[in-house]
Amino acid sequence: MGIAGDIAIIITAALLGGMIAHLLRQPLILGYIFAGVLVGPHTGGITVSDVHTIEKLAEIGVALLLFALGLEFSLRELKPVRNIAIIGTPIQIALTAAFGYGLGRYLGWDWVSSLWFGALISLSSTMIILKTLENQGMIGTLSSRVMIGMLIVQDLAVVPMLIILPKLSNPQAGLAVLTFAALKAVIFLTVVIFLGTRIIPRVMKSVADSNSRELFLIATTAIGLGIGYGTYLIGLSYAFGAFVAGMLLSESDFGYQALSDIIPLRDIFSLLFFTSIGMLLDPKFLLDNLGMVLLLVLIVMMGKGIIFASLSRLFRYRNVIPLATGLGLSQVGEFSFVLGLVGVETNSISQEFYSGVLTMTIITMVLTPIVSGWTSPLYTLLGRWLKSVPFAPIHFPKTNLEDHFVIAGGGRVGKYVATVLHRMGIPFLVVEYNSMRVDELKNSGFPVLFGDAEKAVILEAANIGKAKLLIVTTPVAMISRTIAAQSRKLNPCIQIIARAQGVEDLQELRDEGVNSIIQPEFEAGLEFARQALLNLGIPVDRIDQYTDGVRNELYRPIYASDETNVKLHPPQCK
Repeated sequence: MGIAGDIAIIITAALLGGMIAHLLRQPLILGYIFAGVLVGPHTGGITVSDVHTIEKLAEIGVALLLFALGLEFSLRELKPVRNIAIIGTPIQIALTAAFGYGLGRYLGWDWVSSLWFGALISLSSTMIILKTLENQGMIGTLSSRVMIGMLIVQDLAVVPMLIILPKLSNPQAGLAVLTFAALKAVIFLTVVIFLGTRIIPRVMKSVADSNSRELFLIATTAIGLGIGYGTYLIGLSYAFGAFVAGMLLSESDFGYQALSDIIPLRDIFSLLFFTSIGMLLDPKFLLDNLGMVLLLVLIVMMGKGIIFASLSRLFRYRNVIPLATGLGLSQVGEFSFVLGLVGVETNSISQEFYSGVLTMTIITMVLTPIVSGWTSPLYTLLGRWLKSVPFAPIHFPKTNLEDHFVIAGGGRVGKYVATVLHRMGIPFLVVEYNSMRVDELKNSGFPVLFGDAEKAVILEAANIGKAKLLIVTTPVAMISRTIAAQSRKLNPCIQIIARAQGVEDLQELRDEGVNSIIQPEFEAGLEFARQALLNLGIPVDRIDQYTDGVRNELYRPIYASDETNVKLHPPQCK
């Protein structure tokens, strides 16, 4: 059946791989890559007949992912990371390229291959990181903004790399081509911004007025892929153009609907991308060169991790951010495949060299979700070894607080809790490190401590040792576990209430000493059901009996071991 049959094979294999990954509690992308290996041309059995066409379709996945990223992109949200993104990323690329060049020369490669190797490993994977952050519930945190900001600049840097690297033998000609490409990029951006602010909103308004969801989806896709194709025609990155299109559309009234419509299409084509990566892996080449490949994986990931973590510290990011950035961005990215193919086509690097880099890149991608998952335990371990340092100056009322409530996080949830406690006259203190939120809390008349609740010194300043209750409002389980562990250490008798983003976080929070756990989506679902049953005229006592039963089914397993949980009930607290 040709391409139709290939797509059916890939999606079926990806489904099986994704189910296996889910059962093993691993990110689905690992299942997709494994599925690609199985149906690829190097393993036999059921095989995709036209790998090249699948690779072309996978490029749409990259473009749609960056288009969706552009729709979610907010200059205001990335403002805290603009310095490390704009200034730090070029430094990172230069340092990593120099590191790769030195490693290549040490291994005996010629200077051209070494320089290409440095350039190839200087890029990290936008797709892998976005999926990993999404699976870990880290989207929206400062760590994720640092990583995404740097990845965006890296993706932009691919354009000059594609021009410069093939011209190494003639630097003067390469400079002229680069200057021309920069001029084309400026002209293109000017035209696109004009279209995005003047014409595209009118087109989308006309489509929206038709009340046809089908036409709206087609219009959204046409804008993203159409502008991306325009950048490709003038010699720039297809994915870069899709990102610009998404960013422009996000500024209109239709951005949120466009994002919600494009996500299913993005996920399907992203699946093709990850399986196409798996199809490129040759198990025989890996087995024949296993020692060298694994050595390169180890050295590259450690080297990149140190560079990213050091730059984060240099740009004054503290706490978990350097560790999260170093572990998260230590892999080699998908644009390295694009650069490598250009190197092979221009005879700058050999096919064998490209196969080695490609295999190493795939392994680093596969390891990324696992390595990134080490952030929480390593950060907790380091917190026990190293003396904590305040994140920011402390500002809170001078009154001595005892038997008070501590609210870790002054966002929307924390502010609602503070409002209720304030009206009831219950003493409390909010701990928040976002300066804008601190100002809002102060203006509301709430006592607030400016600092990071993950740090013991901040918790000590909040007098956690004499507090009655700790309320952790952050949705990020990793941060909640750290705060709970530090608080339990300083006050073994304190009661802790935390928020879980997903059901899978419940037991982990309980193991860390959290007494009560709230899963917002679950509680909201119960309230929806309660209101629906009330409208049917069902008695309140029957409704409460039903909702209590459903709630007990979810929470009972994690509370079943209270009698043996020393963390929650030490002898001196009974």
